[in-house]
Amino acid sequence: MDPRSRVNPDPRSELPSVTQLVKQLLAMKGEISEWAARAAARAAIDEARHQLADPARRDDGRVAAVKAAVESRARVLAERLIAPQPRRVVNATGVVLHTNLGRAPLGRVAAAAVADAAAGYSDLELDLETGRRGNRLGSLCDKLALLSGAEAAYACNNNAAAVLLALNTLARGREVIVSRGELVEIGGSFRIPDVMERAGVRLVEVGSTNRTHLRDYERAIGPDTALLLKVHRSNFEQKGFVAEVDLPDLVGLGAARGIPVVEDLGSGTLVDLRARGLAAFPAEAHAPSRVATGVDLVCFSGDKLLGGPQAGLLTGKAPVVEALRTNPLARALRLDKLGIAALGATLTALLDDDLSEIPVLNQLLLPLAELEARAGALAERIQKATDGRYEVSVEATTAPVGGGSLPGFELQTTAIALRGAKLNALNTHLRGAPTPIIARQKDETLLIDPRTLLEGDSEALLEALKTAP
Repeated sequence: MDPRSRVNPDPRSELPSVTQLVKQLLAMKGEISEWAARAAARAAIDEARHQLADPARRDDGRVAAVKAAVESRARVLAERLIAPQPRRVVNATGVVLHTNLGRAPLGRVAAAAVADAAAGYSDLELDLETGRRGNRLGSLCDKLALLSGAEAAYACNNNAAAVLLALNTLARGREVIVSRGELVEIGGSFRIPDVMERAGVRLVEVGSTNRTHLRDYERAIGPDTALLLKVHRSNFEQKGFVAEVDLPDLVGLGAARGIPVVEDLGSGTLVDLRARGLAAFPAEAHAPSRVATGVDLVCFSGDKLLGGPQAGLLTGKAPVVEALRTNPLARALRLDKLGIAALGATLTALLDDDLSEIPVLNQLLLPLAELEARAGALAERIQKATDGRYEVSVEATTAPVGGGSLPGFELQTTAIALRGAKLNALNTHLRGAPTPIIARQKDETLLIDPRTLLEGDSEALLEALKTAP
């Protein structure tokens, strides 16, 4: 007997070639570009080869399953490559500032401004009166100063960049004092101490995790102290035996010692939502009130409670803002033309008091009675679309604002609750719809909250539900 016949062949040699797999992908229904088919074929074959690399795991069932899955896996990878990114989805969670879903959606005027700026040339850095180089931010900073009540304002590409720029400008090579209870970690494992290190400043921690007093700051001030930094605990809250120093007290200490004070507000609104009917809304989120304390600088995000695009907004005293603007690091952190267009249009809408152009503010201020009416009407349509496959009811619940904005504060809301035997399959089906539907699953209930449904979203939702398992 030929000894070679007793040797088990390597199943990896039986996988299709890249060329074969590309042909199979291009022959399938649906448009897949050749470049995507080729890249996906290589990746899928590499994955299969890796799965079959260990001889000890090459039982017949596993080998057959891996070989059978190569084509479908390549199809998934190819479709992922050619899909738009980011992709439009329906936010049915009721979480107004959902970080994973892009936070604040732009209003129509802001979106139109972006499209206009993107479609052609613009006077981004041209002074049309003189024909010379102009200011990239134009009147944007003036609008931001007017809305915040600050002497001056500046904008860069996000709030982390704003904090980095402030620290590097005001305290590079020197000490910055921060409460231990405010050394937060934000999404993606970015920590305030790490940002401070990259800014070139030395962190001085004061107080304890749960209690910090003004005297702790006073004792820590030394000849090398350059800045007092207050950081909003944007994604967690402290309860129980806790204490922190209020911003006005910290500003008073800074003024007495000749040390600037900066607050990283994280998420700030330029509209007093408490005065607009949302009485329980945390007062510290109102950026103009923080500026009014006399703080040297307040930093906050543009795509959270402000309701605009991603941006880092800095409002405060004119000499401080001018120092930020002239820091060479500002160029690396600057806004692009699309962000400038969107932010400028958003600020103009706020100055005009046209909150209808700010979807986030519309959602936050939506009266509960109107929300209940919307939920009731949509529940009836969902019941018909699902043809009794699920138990459908309208229920009072709560939802966080999201976006690392207001820990501990939740909105009273009304949602449509779906219950049934195939709830996980339903959730998966909705995410895989032509326009993916993102709902909120809580135990054995799938919640659909009309608060965050935009124009046309209900129709996409109903179409997806009609074909649900």
